[in-house]
Amino acid sequence: MLSIFLIVLLYACSSTYALSDDSTSSFNGKLYECICQNSDYCVPFSTAFVTPTNDSFNTILQSTAQNLRCLLPSVTKPQLIFTPMTESHVQAAVICSKQLGLQLRVRSGGHDYEGFAVPLVSCYVFLFFVLGFATLEPRVFQKQHLYLCEVMIRSAYTLPSPRPHNWDSTKCVVVVSNTENISCSQFTPQRISFVLAGLSYMSDMESPFIILDLSKLRDIVVNTEDNYAWAQAGATVGEVYYRISEKSKTHGFPAGLCTSLGIGGHITGGGYGTMMRKYGLGVDNVVDARIVDANGRILDRQSMGEDLFWAIRGGGGASFGIILSWKLKLVPVPSIVTVFTVPKTLDQNATNILYKWQQVAADKLDEDLFIRVIINVVADKKGEKTIQTAYNSMFLGRTDRLLQIMNDVFPELGLTHKDCTEMSWIKSIMYIAGYPSNTPPEVLLQGKSLFKNYFKAKSDFVKEPIPIDGLEGLWKRLMEEDSPLVIWNPYGGMMAKISESETPFPHRKGIIYMIQYLTLWNDPSKESATKHYDWIRRLYNYMTPYASMFPREAYVNYRDLDIGMNKNESSSFIEASVWGNKYYKDNFNRLVKVKTKVDPENFFLHEQSIPTLPITRKGEEKSVNHFEM
Repeated sequence: MLSIFLIVLLYACSSTYALSDDSTSSFNGKLYECICQNSDYCVPFSTAFVTPTNDSFNTILQSTAQNLRCLLPSVTKPQLIFTPMTESHVQAAVICSKQLGLQLRVRSGGHDYEGFAVPLVSCYVFLFFVLGFATLEPRVFQKQHLYLCEVMIRSAYTLPSPRPHNWDSTKCVVVVSNTENISCSQFTPQRISFVLAGLSYMSDMESPFIILDLSKLRDIVVNTEDNYAWAQAGATVGEVYYRISEKSKTHGFPAGLCTSLGIGGHITGGGYGTMMRKYGLGVDNVVDARIVDANGRILDRQSMGEDLFWAIRGGGGASFGIILSWKLKLVPVPSIVTVFTVPKTLDQNATNILYKWQQVAADKLDEDLFIRVIINVVADKKGEKTIQTAYNSMFLGRTDRLLQIMNDVFPELGLTHKDCTEMSWIKSIMYIAGYPSNTPPEVLLQGKSLFKNYFKAKSDFVKEPIPIDGLEGLWKRLMEEDSPLVIWNPYGGMMAKISESETPFPHRKGIIYMIQYLTLWNDPSKESATKHYDWIRRLYNYMTPYASMFPREAYVNYRDLDIGMNKNESSSFIEASVWGNKYYKDNFNRLVKVKTKVDPENFFLHEQSIPTLPITRKGEEKSVNHFEM
């Protein structure tokens, strides 16, 4: 007898939770008292705590949010925002949240693409028709054989909007528990109930949540003699860059392109930038860390152990503890680097030039050279839509050597001396981030985002060049959308030399480039959101043949709830495997083991947090046949 569990998960950014005024006041008082009792010193409530009754609440809530989708009135607001002044306040926040039964959401930079400062959503059961099965992947779990089969499904109902891409004929994963040898092809089409985590404006949440805002913990200490810097989690990437350049013009750190990213969360997902081909990711250059674990203890690398230290460097944010600070290994940079941006439109042979870029960007170009491609829709001289591909680059060296490399390997771009600008490394950071050329580097200390939009994003990794007809199909779909943006980031170099298992970030050897897809809009209406969601999901579906397969890989720092998420107030190894394997590949299983060891009660829980193994959760031994659907 087969036991079949089918999980289909849909993005949701909202649910509601409300407390009465009396219970809110009591709740705030209990939390404040607990924080005071469990930290080094007690600050006045008004100094570190902000509630929805404060005039400043919305301003503080919205201060660092990049995605305006998660500031809509329909999105649940936190019971309060707590801004710790010391590390002991973070410890107390964990201890008190556990005591009071609170969800704790952590914010260091506010750039999570899906706005993970909102609670989980409720689940509903829908009926689908299974059209066919393919792909068998055997696993052994709790002494039972599991088979992950990819299926084609068709909805028997009209689904709520926004819907996952191509619901009329899409793919999901079926997990089959059976002691006999079987194959996915042995299943016959049948009706099966699915659990759908859907968009809900009715709350099934059993507890309120608070935001822990780490923005006051932003100290940075740079030691150029020993080539390291300690950076607290609330500091932005731009602040870290500035403080390094303040001490030395020949030291740098290989992290993000966006300078307003919080360094705490950024590193937990990987952290790529213009020096990734030379030095790898941010996580590849972290040598120590301080975290608060699920028991409220402060741990460094020695006391946390190598397994946990491995997990926090690329295993995604807020699954294993709260990052307090990172110890970063500084890398050498030349005193002068070179940047350029060369745009090409379709009438300038953009398609063929991009096809050639795919062939050289990863393994033919010098690892000192980073050339990403920014693709969008512009108006041509006649005012008609066309595609523009902009080659945006930073080179760790001077113009003369850059031109020699480009003429030898990528002459199709037609790079000339006048296209190139020489500058300091810190200035190149600002150039790539989009600051005007006369902006002083001190602006990085403000930690402000240059862009705030309603947007939805997805990601892919590419291992083979997309053919010309595939690119032409992409152009057609981009020109159907109001404000699309696609960014291709090259791999190769050091990225291909580091093992997939060195950190949880697995996208290494064999990857030519990563794609980020975005659709941006300004209208807050639900109808507008649905329109843009549908478009980007159709685009993602179109790109399936050109993306990595088994799994179709995704970048965890570009959070995408379309690929799956944890259920309300719980997480499941089987459910999480769907998206976990996309983010982490084979590293997902090790992450689950670490999570089970360091946070067996699953306190650090969010929509895509690493799950614990059910055999240890709350002392209950559950077989896979007893997972709640």
